Amino acid sequence: MSVSFQPTPRRILVRGVNWLGDAVMTTPALLRLREKFPAAHIAILVPEKLAELWETHPAVNEVISFSAGDGVFAVGRKLRAGNYDLALVLPNSPRSALEVFLAGIPQRVGHARPWRNLFLTQVVAPRAEAVKMRKRTAAEIKQLISQLPTSNSQLPASAHQLHEYLHLAAALDASEEPLPPQLFVAPEEIEAPKKKFGLEKIDRPIIGLNPGAEYGPAKRWPAENFIAAAQEIQQRTNCVWLLFGGKSDMEPAERMAAAIRNPKSEIRNVSGQTSLRELMALLKICRVLLTNDTGPMHVAAALGTPVVVPFGSTSPELTGPIFSPNAAILKSAAPCSPCFLRECPIDFRCMNDITVKRVVEAVLSTVG
Repeated sequence: MSVSFQPTPRRILVRGVNWLGDAVMTTPALLRLREKFPAAHIAILVPEKLAELWETHPAVNEVISFSAGDGVFAVGRKLRAGNYDLALVLPNSPRSALEVFLAGIPQRVGHARPWRNLFLTQVVAPRAEAVKMRKRTAAEIKQLISQLPTSNSQLPASAHQLHEYLHLAAALDASEEPLPPQLFVAPEEIEAPKKKFGLEKIDRPIIGLNPGAEYGPAKRWPAENFIAAAQEIQQRTNCVWLLFGGKSDMEPAERMAAAIRNPKSEIRNVSGQTSLRELMALLKICRVLLTNDTGPMHVAAALGTPVVVPFGSTSPELTGPIFSPNAAILKSAAPCSPCFLRECPIDFRCMNDITVKRVVEAVLSTVG
């Protein structure tokens, strides 16, 4: 049910989400909000680590960030200066609702959840199509695999997480029709990162490799498979590799680079060495990104870069780049997938059954 506001809000605060991949999935809702309120000043409140994501985004006029050490009262004081008419709270946490309550914003809209409804002036009921991710137990997994042959069920596109954010925007009478997630990098932003990593004069295909995943090993296609796929792709394309990852991925990425490297190869390990805007710029220039299910996967797809993604413990129907036209999503027939576990309690068949050959063919089909 949508909420009618009189007068039309002139200053809107969106309390953004806290994780990179989730933030990318909110962009359709922000674009629909901009479509509904074209003249409004729309500010977004996000953790400092995500502030750069929203620079130059057409849905947003202002980015407000907070540090990990900022308490709710400090955030509330910061927001009071904005004199916002309306707050749209995208996270489901009690804290996010309390922040806009303490800011004194008169209209506060968010999903109905325990311990926070009193801080909102309008609570939005869950969608009928919403699907909650639930970790399978080891016993469930063993039962599922004992029932072979079977096939894992596929959820409809309407179950995807981005619909949760669109549902909130629709409470403000914005369109609930989905859009592909979209991010933007200006051409002039690309030159400095290219120079920083010695890519200015490259005339070969640049292919990205993102073999990490913060959530846990169950989301990671085996490192030896990444290496074997990269060696084959290198031989057939004469590409330049960019290895992506966070600071904790620097040493594993260097070991992977050493395993891939041959006399003809060019590899740049940029793990842990980029700002978020630099990461976006480098992902933008990749012909394709071979990646696990991670935040950079979402960023690349939203920038229009083709992605090839082996999925195992997680569900692309819930959180994958299924609305991006250039995403190749690879799954096995493992009946226990998705389990949503950090570590596999059995034999990791969901990922091991995705072959190197299949991945190489998916990558090569995008290189041309």
